[in-house]
Amino acid sequence: MNEVTGTPAQTIALVNRPQPAELVAQELESMLAAGNYDAVKTLLQPVQPVDIAEAIGILPLILQALAFRLLNKNEAIEVYEYLDAAVQQSLLDRLRSGEVLELVEKMSPDDRVQLFDELPAKVVRRLLAELSPAERRVTAQLLGYEQETAGRLMTTEFIDLKEFQSAAQALEIVRKRAPDTETIYSLYVTDGQRHLTGILSLRDLVTADPDNCIGEVMTRDVVSIRTDTDQEEVARAIQRYDFLALPVVDREQRLVGIVTVDDVIDVIEQEATRDLYAAGAVQAGDEDDYFQSNLFVVARRRVVWLAVLVVANGFTTQVIAMNDAVLKQVVLLAAFIPLLIGTGGNVGAQSSTVVIRGLSTQRIQALGRMKAILREAIAGALLGLLMLALVVPFAWWRGEGPLVGAAVGISLMAITTLAATAGAALPLLFDRMGLDPALMSAPFITTATDVAGVLIYLKTAAWLLPYIEISQ
Repeated sequence: MNEVTGTPAQTIALVNRPQPAELVAQELESMLAAGNYDAVKTLLQPVQPVDIAEAIGILPLILQALAFRLLNKNEAIEVYEYLDAAVQQSLLDRLRSGEVLELVEKMSPDDRVQLFDELPAKVVRRLLAELSPAERRVTAQLLGYEQETAGRLMTTEFIDLKEFQSAAQALEIVRKRAPDTETIYSLYVTDGQRHLTGILSLRDLVTADPDNCIGEVMTRDVVSIRTDTDQEEVARAIQRYDFLALPVVDREQRLVGIVTVDDVIDVIEQEATRDLYAAGAVQAGDEDDYFQSNLFVVARRRVVWLAVLVVANGFTTQVIAMNDAVLKQVVLLAAFIPLLIGTGGNVGAQSSTVVIRGLSTQRIQALGRMKAILREAIAGALLGLLMLALVVPFAWWRGEGPLVGAAVGISLMAITTLAATAGAALPLLFDRMGLDPALMSAPFITTATDVAGVLIYLKTAAWLLPYIEISQ
């Protein structure tokens, strides 16, 4: 029999203290390589399932299945649900068919559906055919809903009660069904046709008189969502009402599932990742790990928007070429082009960022769209005024006269106001058209303000040039 290496005191400290996944993975790899399997079990015993999953994901592929097989059955199922999609698929390929079927059979329905979304259709069909009739029916039901909706996100593992049952009877039902239910803190009341009629918390049930009927202690004012509700709306509802779970009903108001807060956290992360990718002009694609993607996939995701931006920047070149006469007369004007378009791009990016975030959190609805645009336009003008104090004296000094300083000052005010207005208006326009406002990203706003900024600057300088010459 293998033994845990180290002194007893060291072993106790190793078992009791929380360990980062990287450290656990290092010790796992060394123990597995040495065949010290009993030590692996001792090492993993106090570690949380989510940390075990992360540690297994760090291991070399050849050791991942070995480490996973050393977990007991109940722990293995919980750990598997925390693994990245790529590791889950790798384990399915390496485990025996019987192990795979048992693993998939005992997964939560919502986690099973999430796994099936990542697997090839041929593999999904095979696994579905091998599931038990009850689990196959539930899985097929969830797969039938549109992606990124409450129906696809929900789990069917919940506890429902009847109004005529006593509190004592309800507690007995909770005790029996708790092991197979994802959460017991929220209990739902349905009628004979499974219509949702009420809700009560476990606290209310425990503190109720045992002889009281559920109908007397439940809350009839129930907040619910439909199966076709977008997952972002689901996340906002749970955040708004501070729920641990939210009931999901179909069109006939029948209770079909619940969405739990842990699934909503995953949605928030997924949507935030997608918005950040869009804001950086990167095609997000699926929510796989960007840093584990093939380099050609990475390049393909980024080249599309970059190509669009390169073409758009070509208009800036064209504007400069069309106004070369004024640049030939005052060459120093060209030195301030980067300053002006850079400032305009930064202001526009700031405005688009706050507006997109306001749309995401729905805070902008309280202000109103037109007021939001006007607010950003005024903010852009104020920013231009504040920067005039620094930029205009420098431009006047470098230009050895009023032309460059005046052209830079007037253009700076116009550019910052225009950039802030466009940065606020374009995402709102996209949202009104039913498109993702994050697509109107900072790089796109920056490129648009570059073209407009150069045009404003050179036209202003050309307009001022005769007046400056006359005054001199």
